[in-house]
Amino acid sequence: MAPARAVPVRDARGARADIAALGVSQIVGYGTLYYSFGILAPAMARDIGWPTEWVFGALSAALLAGGMVAPWTGRWLDRFGAGRVMAAGSVAAAVALVAAALAPAAPAFVLALVAIEVASTFVQYGAAFPLLVQRHPGTAQRSILYLTLIAGFASTLFWPLTTWLHGTMSWREVYLVFGAMNLAVCLPIHLWLARRPNASALPAAEAEPVGTVAPARGLVPPSLRSRAFLLMGTAFAFQSLVVSSVLVHMLPILSALGLGLAGVMVSAVFGPAQVAGRFTLMVFGRDLSPLALAVISAALLPASLVILAATAPSPVGAAVFAALFGLGNGLYSIVGGTLPLALFGPKGYGALQGRVTSIRLIVGSAAPFAFALATDWMGVGGGLLVTAFLGCGAVVAFAAVRFLVSTTERRPGPVQADGTPERADGSVPPPIEP
Repeated sequence: MAPARAVPVRDARGARADIAALGVSQIVGYGTLYYSFGILAPAMARDIGWPTEWVFGALSAALLAGGMVAPWTGRWLDRFGAGRVMAAGSVAAAVALVAAALAPAAPAFVLALVAIEVASTFVQYGAAFPLLVQRHPGTAQRSILYLTLIAGFASTLFWPLTTWLHGTMSWREVYLVFGAMNLAVCLPIHLWLARRPNASALPAAEAEPVGTVAPARGLVPPSLRSRAFLLMGTAFAFQSLVVSSVLVHMLPILSALGLGLAGVMVSAVFGPAQVAGRFTLMVFGRDLSPLALAVISAALLPASLVILAATAPSPVGAAVFAALFGLGNGLYSIVGGTLPLALFGPKGYGALQGRVTSIRLIVGSAAPFAFALATDWMGVGGGLLVTAFLGCGAVVAFAAVRFLVSTTERRPGPVQADGTPERADGSVPPPIEP
C-alpha cells in the first residue's frame, strides 16, 4: 500500500485555478442551456405555433435523448480526457443553440433542442466532475464542493439576465447571444484546461506540503459494487423525480395554491439557499461523510414539499419551502459528484458519472409529465404529498447504502505485507503509540 501523499502548494494553486475557470464555464453552461428555457418557452411556443405544454414535452424528449447518450459521454471522458470532451461540447452547444434560433419550423426546432440536451452532457456537471477527478484525484471531493458553490449562481445570474435580454430582443436573438457566449467564454476555458498538465504530473520536489491525501479505492468492495450502485441509482432516481417535477412546475404550483405573488419571493430565496447550503457545508461540514450528506439532502426535499402543502397559502410557509428545497437541491448537486467517487473510487469515474447522469436525465425527463397527471387527478396538494412520499424512497435507499458500507467495514479487511490492516477507503490506520 502506498503511503499518504503530500499535496504540493503548486498542486493546490492549480486546483484553485481549475475550479475558478470551471465555475465560470458552468455558470454559462447551465444558464444558457438550462435555466433560460423556462423563461423563453412561451415565446418559443407562440413562434412555432405550438401550445406551451408541447414545447415542454419536446424538452422532456430532449432530456431523454441526453440521458440515453450520457453513458457514452462518460466513456469518452475517460478515454479522451474530460477537457477535450468539454471543449468539443462547447462547440456543439453553440451550434445547437444557433440551430434552434434559426429553426424554420417545429420539427427542426425539436431536433435542435435534442442537440442542446446532448451537448449539455458534454459541458455540465457530468463532465466537469470527472475533469476534477482526473486532474486532482486526491482532493476531488473538496474541489467538487467548491465548484458547485460557484456554479450555484447560474440561476441567480441567468434568470434575470435572460428576462432582461428577452425584453429587448426575440428568443431567437437571445439564443444567438447565448451561442456566442459558449464560443467566446466556455470554449477557451475548456481548451485551456485540456492543455494543462494534471496535478500528478507536476513536480512535487520543489513544493512544500500543505496537507496529506490518502489514495482512495472506494468504500465498496468489488463483490458488492453492483448492489451498491443499484441502491445509489435508485436513490438518485427518486431525487431526480422530485427535483424535476417541482422545478418545472414551480410557478404553476404556487399559483394553484393561492401563492401567485410569492413566485418572486421564492425565486429570490431558492437560488441563494442553494449557495448558502454549499457554503455552510464548506465551512462547517468538513467531517460530514458523503453518505451522511446524501441522506440529509434526500430528506430536505420531501420535507419542504410537505411544509408547502400543509401551510399554503401562507407566504411564510412558501419561504420556508423555498429555503429547504433550495438547500436540498444544492446538496443534491454535490452528492451526485462526491458519493460515486467515495463509494467506487476515481478509476473509471467518467463512465460511472455518465451512468449517474443517465439515470437523472431519464427519470427527470418523465417526471414533469407524471407530476402533471398526478395533479390533474388529485389536485396540487395531493400531487405534492405523493411526490414527497416518493422522495422518501431516496432517504431509504441512501440509508441502505450506508448500512451496506458499515457492514463491510465491520468485516475483517485485507492487510498489508507487515500485517497492518487497510481501511475500506484504502487508507492506513495510524500506528498505536506505546
